[in-house]
Amino acid sequence: MKDVALRTRYLTRELHSEPTKTDPASARKLRLTIADEAPPPRFKALSEKSIDEISQLDLLSPEERFAMRVVSKVLPFRVNRYVIDELIDWTNVPNDPIFQLTFPQRGMLAPEHFDHMSALVQKNADKTEIREAATRIRHELNPNPAGQKQHNVPKLDGVPLPGVQHKYPETVLFFPAQGQTCHSYCTFCFRWAQFVGDKALRFASSDAARLVSYLERHEEVSDVLITGGDPMVMRSKNIAAYATALLDPALEHVQSVRFGSKALTYWPHRFVTDKDADDLLRVFDELVAKGKHVAFMAHVNHWRELEPEICHRAIRRIRDTGAVIRAQGPLLAHINDDAETWSKTWRTQVRLGLVPYYMFVERDTGARRYFEVPLARAYAAYRDAVRSVSGLARTARGPSMSAGPGKVEIQGITEIAGEKVFALRFIQARNPEWVQKPFFARYDEEATWLDHLRPAFGEESFFFEKEYKAKYGATTLK
Repeated sequence: MKDVALRTRYLTRELHSEPTKTDPASARKLRLTIADEAPPPRFKALSEKSIDEISQLDLLSPEERFAMRVVSKVLPFRVNRYVIDELIDWTNVPNDPIFQLTFPQRGMLAPEHFDHMSALVQKNADKTEIREAATRIRHELNPNPAGQKQHNVPKLDGVPLPGVQHKYPETVLFFPAQGQTCHSYCTFCFRWAQFVGDKALRFASSDAARLVSYLERHEEVSDVLITGGDPMVMRSKNIAAYATALLDPALEHVQSVRFGSKALTYWPHRFVTDKDADDLLRVFDELVAKGKHVAFMAHVNHWRELEPEICHRAIRRIRDTGAVIRAQGPLLAHINDDAETWSKTWRTQVRLGLVPYYMFVERDTGARRYFEVPLARAYAAYRDAVRSVSGLARTARGPSMSAGPGKVEIQGITEIAGEKVFALRFIQARNPEWVQKPFFARYDEEATWLDHLRPAFGEESFFFEKEYKAKYGATTLK
């Protein structure tokens, strides 16, 4: 009976934005409406190998199409028909923000890297030569930023725990092996190294039992983030296996279960028409019913992603389980590096029931050179966007740098004792005592990351710098 009640509730919410009657006759009408709908679309992904199937690319010049091929030999490329047909404005390519978000661009590689790979492609070099060249280039792109491999992997009984990161005391990240891909890849992705087929760069685990054992011994952990890739690419039964393991009575201290995902905008059918969509929603519902806070961490980069009605239906269905949808994303050149885009994105999120959560700074990895924006400009965009929205949209924190020592927020640009400075603070930190403690850096109009900044007021180092470098053997603040 519970399944029938859940299904009726989900159907009621997905078909109507306003409250509806739920008497038996209305419920029967809803079921008939679903039965009469056209067959749901099937998911179809395209990659570098099938790029010729995308007829819309004929709108581009031969030089632009060739550049895509070159870049996709180094950085991962994957897109699906929904993104191609529903989200990209093909009358505005290559400038369309969703096109920039999903299709490789020449500027994503340094000129010397592009020229080297271009020469190999032009001479039809064999796969081994191209693969070896790509590997060399990738290792120059900081594939695991902020000390993820060196400093974030915890140990269980003295043995490193694969597929797990524990950087901050309260939060553990888990990377399920079946979820280490996405419905489409973002061109800026800071986890691009998960998708290039190099096991040495990848985080992944299929061992939920070892995760539970680790969590049992760490009662300081209140949040588990199931991430990737994108866990929503997994079958619902696999998601259920990992998520419900967190309902173990020994894990009462784990209060929140988060799912990091782009599926809400790259494949919203996952929550509406996929054959196991209802099973997925029941996972959320069960977690909530048994006392867990479920946070769906939606990666949203532009308000255009939220326009389709199928996305609205997905949002309603997720929220109806009791899960809270929080939205986050980085500020990116060529995509959303202006206040107007961010204010409209946040207003749209609030209208649809999402909670604006973070504005990040593009991380120092992968295609950073193409997408990074100076910190001063990032702060100006955040400031001006916040000024133009109501308090309900001012929940977004930022601009935030997820650097080696922690999440550093730019709180302002000001002048103190005649010196122009960035006012900074830790939102999260490897050492909890650093959190919320303000510190100052000399103003630098060109700086794009924490390691570009220098302490203000003649100080030799930031207050946390010596401790961080000594404990973790770091030579920079990346």
